[in-house]
Amino acid sequence: MPLLDDDLRAAVVCDLTTTGRVSREARTVEVWFAAVGDRAYILAGGRERAHWVQNLRADPRVTLRIAGRRFAGQAAVIEGTPDDPTAREAIAAKYGTTGLKGWLRDSLPVAIDLDGEDG
Repeated sequence: MPLLDDDLRAAVVCDLTTTGRVSREARTVEVWFAAVGDRAYILAGGRERAHWVQNLRADPRVTLRIAGRRFAGQAAVIEGTPDDPTAREAIAAKYGTTGLKGWLRDSLPVAIDLDGEDG
């Protein structure tokens, strides 16, 4: 049974928590996401400049909080991999493309493989 049910997948946003690469403190940002099975996809419009991307590159262990529930996972940048188009298509299917075509095309795709519910 998947960790994320239809209601969780339909949530508009989630909170992504990474560990600060310098401070080692928890850092949380609100982001759009789309989930396929137990994998969540996020696009970083700021690409490598986004601090959360730099943080997950240093420590890929992250948590997602969706509708009040927390899930632990492992994050990875997936640009240029077979999952790259899946991430962009899943986000486009969830949020639409009106006014977002450039962002959908140019953003850095990240996948988070969810390990389980966290506390």
